[in-house]
Amino acid sequence: MEVPRRPQPSSFTLALPKPLGAIQKVAKKDPVEEKLQEKDGTTEKNQFGEETFSTEEKSGVSVLVETSAETSEIEDSNTSTVTDSKLSSQDSFSEFESSISEERLAQEAEEAKKKSEEEEAAAKERAAQRQLLAIEELVHSEKNYLRLLQLSTVTIRSNLQKLQPPPANLDSMFLYIDEVIEVSSRFLSMLDQKQVQPGDPRFLEMLCDSFLSLSSDIEAAYKEYLAHYNHITVVENSYKQKEGLWNEIVKVIKASAPDVNATSLSFFLVMPVQRIARYPLLLQTIQKHTDQAHPAYALLEQTAHTSIALNCRINEYKRFREVADKYKKTETLTIKDKINRLNSHSIAKKTARLSQQIKHETGIAPKLVDEEFDAVEGFFYVLEHGILQLLENVETYLHHLQGFLACKTEEFDFDMDGEKAPICYKEITTALRQWILPTFEKRMRTLIHKPLCALRDLLVGPRNLIRKRLDKLLDYEVIEAKSNLSYEEQAVANTYRTINTLLLNELPQFNGLALQMIWSMLGTFSCLHKDLASDMEQLFQSFAQQLPHSSLSPGAFWEWAESTVLQGARSLETLCRSVEDTLNAPVVQPLSPSFQRRLKQLTDKHGSGKIYQVIGTVVGSRDLDLNLTKGELVAIISEADSRGDKRRWLVDAGGKRGYAPSSKLIRYHQPAEDPPPSPHLTLPDGVTGLRRHSYTPESRPLTVVSQPCFQVMAAYDFTARGNHEVTVRAGEPVRVLEPHDKRGNPEWSLVEVRGGQRGYVPSNYLTIMPMGMGPPPAGFLQSF
Repeated sequence: MEVPRRPQPSSFTLALPKPLGAIQKVAKKDPVEEKLQEKDGTTEKNQFGEETFSTEEKSGVSVLVETSAETSEIEDSNTSTVTDSKLSSQDSFSEFESSISEERLAQEAEEAKKKSEEEEAAAKERAAQRQLLAIEELVHSEKNYLRLLQLSTVTIRSNLQKLQPPPANLDSMFLYIDEVIEVSSRFLSMLDQKQVQPGDPRFLEMLCDSFLSLSSDIEAAYKEYLAHYNHITVVENSYKQKEGLWNEIVKVIKASAPDVNATSLSFFLVMPVQRIARYPLLLQTIQKHTDQAHPAYALLEQTAHTSIALNCRINEYKRFREVADKYKKTETLTIKDKINRLNSHSIAKKTARLSQQIKHETGIAPKLVDEEFDAVEGFFYVLEHGILQLLENVETYLHHLQGFLACKTEEFDFDMDGEKAPICYKEITTALRQWILPTFEKRMRTLIHKPLCALRDLLVGPRNLIRKRLDKLLDYEVIEAKSNLSYEEQAVANTYRTINTLLLNELPQFNGLALQMIWSMLGTFSCLHKDLASDMEQLFQSFAQQLPHSSLSPGAFWEWAESTVLQGARSLETLCRSVEDTLNAPVVQPLSPSFQRRLKQLTDKHGSGKIYQVIGTVVGSRDLDLNLTKGELVAIISEADSRGDKRRWLVDAGGKRGYAPSSKLIRYHQPAEDPPPSPHLTLPDGVTGLRRHSYTPESRPLTVVSQPCFQVMAAYDFTARGNHEVTVRAGEPVRVLEPHDKRGNPEWSLVEVRGGQRGYVPSNYLTIMPMGMGPPPAGFLQSF
């Protein structure tokens, strides 16, 4: 019989609250249901997804309904069992909820990770695209930059040179640009030589390697160009001042580069200045868009740092060059310009320098010593002295060579027609003067003299910088001890450091290059003489068979050559003595008014016996030495100096006293206008008109007549002072050979005395006397 039930729902369903939004998800999770069933087998889900009691629980409930008459202890027990089941279900739900949250968080984290990975991949792709664009910009801009430089250097430059007249200093504007074009061409060729495109990861590594390998060449090319760029602007500004010329230049630029909107040369010539500063920006842009995990990232970072350091060194070099150009100039200022430059600042500065120098000399303040610079400076001055001495010797050599070429002895007639030796000599000498020696002289001037002159001019800049460094060093020593420097004092210190660093860096290089040039020129000098000897040998060989000694054996030839040389040496010695005697002929100073006043002053003060004449220019080399000119009169005070040296005489030069070499002084014989009559001579009556006078052929030519007969005699005593003069006594007859000296001076006459001795005597010491006034030696007058 069926037991009636209580009015309750169709089933004992325990509706458990579930989190909102997770019901459907939980219903789909079969593993979760299995997990719950493993923990508690008393629940199951209905068709609505709600949890229900199992069949056993339902059976337990039915039993409780049918046995309602059981005791209260049983009811309490059943009630307790139901309560325990509810608590167990709630614990299972808490565990289920936490499991669901963990799964949800894991899924969200996975989705976020996936999304971040996608975003990271997109960012990497964008960075790669930007990196590729930066690399392409560097390569394409380099190609366009090189194209415009070549356009300006080749096309525009050649068209400007065709202008009539071409612009002045045009070539100086393009100085050093060829080196810039060459290094840029090498950079592009290194990028193009391998079949690697900019999109290839290996291209970046190749780009960095190429730039690093050319970094030293890039620096060398650009630093000289940038240091020279100020000159470009100066030249272009000089063109702009001439309106007609500038219009022609603009027309040529527009016609040569129609696709470029350029109206001046600086549009092209400023590009290297901009390009060298753009390399760091381009490389840093590439580095910014390059992943650090890229295999070439470290190399790219090194390349970017190298480009920055390269720009810094170029700027520092440009600053050094500007300082050097400022101070190495040699200004030619007049006294007026120097006075106009004086102001309170310059006077204070020069006073401070002078004060510092006095402190150095007196030992009050120590002097800064730089041994390294002192060594370099000393070598520079030694090198300068050697260059100037070598240049002087080369100029003297060329002067003598020109003198030899000017003396054309082969054009004179030797009266030796028909002899082979003179004919060969004329032909050889003609060939030497017309071909060999002129060519040798031209090569000497081109290869030796011209480079030496250029090297001498280059010495001016370093010399001025060294002098300016000394001035700045004195200024620096004044402010060195100060702790706080003003702006002007800091500028002075920076200027000194710059000049000092510049000289320490570049002066040794200049010394080395100058020394190499000197050695090279000396080697060239030897080679030129070797070529000269070879040409002369080749010339002489063509005439050797015509000479008389061509058939001699080697031993006989050298014997003949030795004897010929010795004979020529003796002849040359004789000739030199003759020339020396001629040159040492007495020099008589013309009796000018000043000369007469000097002579009278010295004679009145010292007497006529102390008057000497200077026979050669005297240049004082020691203290109290006098500088005297040839022919000047002096009076002897002492025939030795204070130390007893008889080679230096103390003389009076008409107010100034000093020492002069005794070898340059000879006794001066004053020509008397009306000397007193000689006691040995008496004139007869009727011949008073034939009084004594200086013998000159122009005033009274010597003629031989039968009645009356005259003779030339010495009116005064004269003592010879050298082998070119002869001693005569008053009344001694003489024979006049020449009424003048070798220079045509009538003040001296060449005479022959008794015994055949010949020499010069003053012409005013001779007189003409009748034969009857003295017994002349037999046969003497027949020679007149």
